[in-house]
Amino acid sequence: MSETTVYVPAKVWAWDKDVGGKFAAINRPIAGATHKQALPVGKHPLQLYSLGTPNGVKVTVLLEELLELGIKEAEYDAWLINIQEGEQFSSGFVEANPNSKIPVLMDYSTTEPTRVFESGAIMLYLAEKFAAFIPKSPAQRTQCLNWLFWNIGSVPFLGGGFGHFYAYAPEKLEYPIDRYTMEVKRQLDLLNQHLTDNRYLCGDQYSIADMANMAWYGALVMGKLYEAAEFLDVTTYKNVIRWTEDIQQRPAVKRGQRVNRVWGAEHHQLAERHDASDFDKDPMEILQQVMARKMGKK
Repeated sequence: MSETTVYVPAKVWAWDKDVGGKFAAINRPIAGATHKQALPVGKHPLQLYSLGTPNGVKVTVLLEELLELGIKEAEYDAWLINIQEGEQFSSGFVEANPNSKIPVLMDYSTTEPTRVFESGAIMLYLAEKFAAFIPKSPAQRTQCLNWLFWNIGSVPFLGGGFGHFYAYAPEKLEYPIDRYTMEVKRQLDLLNQHLTDNRYLCGDQYSIADMANMAWYGALVMGKLYEAAEFLDVTTYKNVIRWTEDIQQRPAVKRGQRVNRVWGAEHHQLAERHDASDFDKDPMEILQQVMARKMGKK
């Protein structure tokens, strides 16, 4: 029997750059830019800098849904930010988002350029700007915001907690995995109960609350997050699955889930989106163009 090493925290924590784990090379305990690099700016007033993670998908799905409604002012450029290469720490990105997290939106249609960071803030900003996908009545609007901000508050347990320790940590540790698994299953059960008598999170009205939660919990029950569907026994959450399958049929959702995605099946990828016609182009050709541009800047 090997002896178990008991971790005793130091009196003052010190940063260990070699802590391990998938994202160890880019994590650090200080904020601010690490290098000078301006952000590119395309032809549309709305400029999105992101990656096709769940938080990025929230915004691209909303933008595609706005365009699906015929709102031409919602046209946008979506630029790829490779977080594993530390591109979120460039001076241009930090100027747009001092928190150095994707996504961030720049709106050049305003008198002075407007920066919006944090996925929930971006969704609320766009929904209010274009008066779409957010209920107009005070009671329904509040219900929508309840579930939007529930997502913002709950997801750290799913992503930073469960996802980190189950999928990314350098070693499997029973206590944190059990702790966060219990919380994620509670969240899924909460959604499942609420969706028993509701088609969408706000009743019969599809909204930004559904888009935000679909990006995380919908992906989870579809088996697209952390390869954890079996572990979490997601088939027991039948109402969440029904809600997910319903929303997944929407053309704008299918498009939005491809934007800034550079992994998985080729036909699901679209490294950058600068025009609606990009969805009909060869995704590998677009990726090669993006990589060539990035290499040219180094």
